[in-house]
Amino acid sequence: MLMGYSIRKELGFSLVELLVAIALIAVLVGLGVPSYQEWIESTRIRSAAESIQGGLQLARAEAVKRNTQVQFVFAENSGWTVGCVVPLGDLDGDGVSDCPNVIQSRKQSEGSSASVAVLTDPVDQASVIFSNLGSVMPASFTSVQVSSSASSSSRVLRVTVGVGGDVRMCDPTVDPSSTDSRKC
Repeated sequence: MLMGYSIRKELGFSLVELLVAIALIAVLVGLGVPSYQEWIESTRIRSAAESIQGGLQLARAEAVKRNTQVQFVFAENSGWTVGCVVPLGDLDGDGVSDCPNVIQSRKQSEGSSASVAVLTDPVDQASVIFSNLGSVMPASFTSVQVSSSASSSSRVLRVTVGVGGDVRMCDPTVDPSSTDSRKC
């Protein structure tokens, strides 16, 4: 200690430092919110497309497993139901239906939102039927396009179904001449 002087340590922030920090945080949040909203909408579209892809693959697998026709029915927005075309009762006596009307279903509210739009090709096709061999009936069904009605700049994904029943998801914005595996 020097003569008559004491060294005093100051703790904390001054009001000016606090206001500068709050202003910087506000600017960063303001810049990040549009990107965050776009990311959320893109995640909803991806979730809906993956759900539809999984449902179509389930319908195909169940058709082969049960050796009967199984249908994938589109519900509101990105919802769906998988079930037998002709429900069968308990044929083997184990107390369980051999092919129920509803095998599995998903509501639009499970991981998606009302802003996700689903468009089938051909338009207004309400269901896809898989034969006991896993092929698509009718063979005219080709794809489902999943996009957002909330944002025009958000991503678009397509779930395609081949005549043989193979199901894949692709991105129609990727250049078709590229070697990118996401291309349609």
